[in-house]
Amino acid sequence: MFFSKTLTTTALLSLLRLGAAAPAPAPAALAERSTTGSFTYYETGLGACGWYSSDSDYIVALNWEQFDPSTPNGNPNDNSLCGSQIQANYNGNSVVVTVVDRCAGCSWGDLDFSPAAFSQLADLSVGRIEGTWDWI
Repeated sequence: MFFSKTLTTTALLSLLRLGAAAPAPAPAALAERSTTGSFTYYETGLGACGWYSSDSDYIVALNWEQFDPSTPNGNPNDNSLCGSQIQANYNGNSVVVTVVDRCAGCSWGDLDFSPAAFSQLADLSVGRIEGTWDWI
């Protein structure tokens, strides 16, 4: 009986040590935390969250595929993502924006920025860029 108990304790301690000494995530796993998508800009106003914004605000419309699941009872004003912040990155530039709207014409991962926010990433004349973003 003593041998079994010792063996079980030893096996448990070994497993705990393995968990504590687990290797760091591979770079590919870390990259999966960022979302990639197309970035565009739009004329702001009253957003799906029920807030008014201007073109000079640092705001964003999140694609409908990621926005809609957080909309309770079909009321986007109560969406839990409203007011959340995102850091978007493109070509060495980054900008922090607040989610205030829903982009109906965007696909999963895409973001639609206010002109002021988009201009922190690229010139407005570019129109559409591919970038990455993370929730902050």
